[in-house]
Amino acid sequence: MLGIVVSRADRASEHVGEHLRDLADWSPVESPDHPDAAGPAYQADGAQLREFDAWHLHLADAADAFPADLDLLVFASRHSGETGPLLTAHHTGNFGPAEHGGEDDALARACPNAHSHVLDALATYAPEDYEVGMECTHHGPTDVGVPSMFVEVGSGDPQWDDPAAAEAVARAILDLRGVAPDADPEPATNGVGPDGETARRHLVGFGGGHYAPRFERIVRETDWAVGHLAADWGLEAMGDPAANRDLVDAAFAESAATHAVVDGDHPDLREEITALGYRVVGETWLRAVTGVPLALADRLEDTLVSVAAGLRFGERAADVAPDIDFETVSLPDDLLDRAQGIDQERTRELVAASALAFETEENGNRVAGRAAVASRGDYTTIIDGIVDLLRTAYDSVERREDAVIARQETFDPGKAKTLGVPEGPKFGRLSAGEPVEVDGKTIPPDRVRSEREDRFSL
Repeated sequence: MLGIVVSRADRASEHVGEHLRDLADWSPVESPDHPDAAGPAYQADGAQLREFDAWHLHLADAADAFPADLDLLVFASRHSGETGPLLTAHHTGNFGPAEHGGEDDALARACPNAHSHVLDALATYAPEDYEVGMECTHHGPTDVGVPSMFVEVGSGDPQWDDPAAAEAVARAILDLRGVAPDADPEPATNGVGPDGETARRHLVGFGGGHYAPRFERIVRETDWAVGHLAADWGLEAMGDPAANRDLVDAAFAESAATHAVVDGDHPDLREEITALGYRVVGETWLRAVTGVPLALADRLEDTLVSVAAGLRFGERAADVAPDIDFETVSLPDDLLDRAQGIDQERTRELVAASALAFETEENGNRVAGRAAVASRGDYTTIIDGIVDLLRTAYDSVERREDAVIARQETFDPGKAKTLGVPEGPKFGRLSAGEPVEVDGKTIPPDRVRSEREDRFSL
């Protein structure tokens, strides 16, 4: 069940609450007592709404005011800042002293999957002049009881009283009915995280500004969700990572995450994250493994090279079981070089269409080295495709068991000179297939051509 908190101390929250009540069919219901709850609880399909007298930031154990089957709690709130019209969502907690609610060095349980969903919904419903963004983890409460987040209207009086903005936030919140707080777990073989067996596509973010365009880009363009996010100012408030190991560990535990992206250098933090058993990754890795089972990606990185060293995943990697047997093959260097000289992009497409993964260079643009295939037939399909590509540049191409033989007839300047053809325009016409006159004799183009044979070992 989705729980929704509206604060009577926040008029933007009250406006969102009014639209929530208009957009769904609510009925008063009995709900557990809570010292800060005001008035009855209201039940609609898949959701319950309650009003509180206190500011959201200072509510403690808000989940206790809702039924026991509560899965996710959303605080409808205002956002204050100099950011203009903005709809935003963020998790709560304090990477350091609690200056605005909650406890020092404490984090509420995040809801990365629901957070990703609400950002999409806000983008769908936002009025034309409103931006949508995500913020770092900040302020209370830290004791909520279930996964939670704030969904907000910002950033000043005109927006807090804007009915269109309040309605957009209300619609986005209601779209969370039935949405799980977390992504599904999946097997992972690299042993990251506390259990070393499963992982979710959640990550913890460290570094960057209060508003987080890099992490928002990750959420929008990959299948990874972001839990807690400690901006640069939060890292400064936290202090030495080694001296605050429990807080670093809590960022992962309260995000149900095993991976992190660190924006900036922060070598001490990276070292501490690794020592805790988590993995620091980059955007390239997140994009590469999007859609690929994590256990399979781990196995392929262990067998070939890492994504950072140039590994890229093929189309088939998204459609197979993570424990599939695969074979490592060496792609013929000379054949690859020639094919990529003809059409580099098409060569990469041919390899990517049939391989589970393949090694690359030049920032992933040029295929080089080895590949992993599910069967020898997939390797054959790759070579057949490359042979067909060669046929666009050669007169004939023959596929043998141990080699590809490509032949091409070309203009032979030596033969032309022997027949007395002077260098210059007549060379060009013969090369283009036109006959020329030399000392009253016609020299046909076939007299000055030679066959070139290129052999590519398999």
